[in-house]
Amino acid sequence: MKKFTTLKSIPAYLPIVNIDTDMIIPKQFLKTIKRTGLGRNLFYEMRYDENGKTVNDFVLNKSPFDSSKILIAGDNFGCGSSREHAPWALLDFGITCVISTSYADIFYNNCFKNGILPIKVSDEQIKELSEYSKRQEEISINLPEQKIIFGNSEIKFELDEFKKKCLIEGLDDIALSLEKSSKIISFEEKLKSVKPWIFND
Repeated sequence: MKKFTTLKSIPAYLPIVNIDTDMIIPKQFLKTIKRTGLGRNLFYEMRYDENGKTVNDFVLNKSPFDSSKILIAGDNFGCGSSREHAPWALLDFGITCVISTSYADIFYNNCFKNGILPIKVSDEQIKELSEYSKRQEEISINLPEQKIIFGNSEIKFELDEFKKKCLIEGLDDIALSLEKSSKIISFEEKLKSVKPWIFND
């Protein structure tokens, strides 16, 4: 997983509440187990019309927001089903940070496992940050210091220390398990001597 420390981007603003995972990546695109290629179908039903043509006034179809790495969204982002394809699609599009007032728990936790930083702020702070999207000005994210920096202002955000460590060090579930390789090997060796029949073919 790619390490996350700092990020600078013009944010895309999507002021819609209760964006569920089916809106993020519709069910017809869940057949793959690959994490790549899903970005083109992100927010499919909002980005394309019924004939598959691009909806020009949708924010992520407009420059410079089609290259945004930061998404500012409405309340309860990522609700609905638990599909991990939702953070995969965001990441494949290029979005590595989402800013909202609240998230569905499963989506929130899945973000950290896939290298995306979900930040929780207040309604007033969303309004402040949205102005930078409207003016097409960059904002910065500093994860080690837990700050959003914009203009001459900054917003401090709360974050679980373990989740923060995983993002900064680029540790997903597999990498966390590999960190304990020596202990796993030691346990297996001990088990072989105590219960050798378990390892017989």
